[in-house]
Amino acid sequence: MLSVEEARARILAELRPTPPETVALAEAAGRVTAQPVLARLTQPPADVSAMDGYALRAADGTLGAKLRVTGAAPAGHPFAGSVGPGEAVRIFTGSVIPAGADGVLIQEDAERDGDWLTVREAVTKGRHIRRAGQDFAAGETVIPAGRRLGARDIGLAASANHPWLSVHRRPRVAILATGDEIALPGEPIPPGGIVSSNAHALAALVRAAGGEPCVLPIAADTLDAVGAVADAVAGQDMLVSTGGASVGDHDLVIEGLKRRGLTVDFWKIAMRPGKPLVSGRLGTVAMLGLPGNPVSAIVCATLFLLPAIARLSGLPAAPPPVSQGIAGADLPANDARADHLRATLATDADGTLIATPFAVQDSAMLKRLAHADALILRAPHAPALPAGSPVSMIRLDTLGI
Repeated sequence: MLSVEEARARILAELRPTPPETVALAEAAGRVTAQPVLARLTQPPADVSAMDGYALRAADGTLGAKLRVTGAAPAGHPFAGSVGPGEAVRIFTGSVIPAGADGVLIQEDAERDGDWLTVREAVTKGRHIRRAGQDFAAGETVIPAGRRLGARDIGLAASANHPWLSVHRRPRVAILATGDEIALPGEPIPPGGIVSSNAHALAALVRAAGGEPCVLPIAADTLDAVGAVADAVAGQDMLVSTGGASVGDHDLVIEGLKRRGLTVDFWKIAMRPGKPLVSGRLGTVAMLGLPGNPVSAIVCATLFLLPAIARLSGLPAAPPPVSQGIAGADLPANDARADHLRATLATDADGTLIATPFAVQDSAMLKRLAHADALILRAPHAPALPAGSPVSMIRLDTLGI
């Protein structure tokens, strides 16, 4: 069986970012830049005032000096003339600094009487002036390629005069649940059956990660029903199945899709929960087969599907970040599989994270996973640890899923 790290590396090695598309700036939030965003102008385009006040020559702005106000320059209406000795021009935040001026007297430090101005605080040359290009210059890279765009990035792109941006297409992920025993929420449940939760949980995970999920109809436990999925995934970037990936008589995903061209890279990994995991390709579509147990499916999706969507989106495909803390309970020795213990988090007086695993770690107990804050990571053959020992963990509460 493969290790978690090797399995993830092999899954990611087969994936490439989706092609670029051009979208309106208003639709670009959450998307990943396909190429660098270069400034189309210089910002500020000229020296401008950072405050409301008066533009003047700093040499004239001595304490108690009296200057004649010769005009005004509201933002967007530059002063046509220049500032000479003993003169000042009324300006506002964002106003272009008139020719001849090299200082700003803020209005709180000015006393005005008609066209005459008295300086109540000496002016320093260059103070309260934002120089041309102080933020960025035309042609400068303001946003790199491969960045997921947030609100601040959108504002920066707008400031750089971009109404459209080139971004990677959202990854299209088809999600397939299999099994005669499952029904969608709200539908009649067959005798001995259960409600399907995996497809909806995985669709939410894909959407939160920036992909476009497509939930396929439940496939019955027949080779023909599973094989028909090959026709339904045309145009998708990835097929994610849940259930039917083990070795039971009714676990037909691998065999059913092999008949339609599936090539399998591997199908078992040394981890708990989630030993039966399939990776392969169905033509041009990457395929990831997750276990059917709800906890196993979501834990495996956290470890493998999230990095895969990142790679498809044009982002660096890193594993979920690992945090450090201490165990809130004794941890038993581990066996040959890497374990991922569902745990709650608290902090002690020093701010140290305390991760306390649930006493029962059954892979069908979805409520406990939903209430968990973290997965405590236990390496294969890890020795027993007493409470208070250092532990590594993946914080589920920070992943947005």
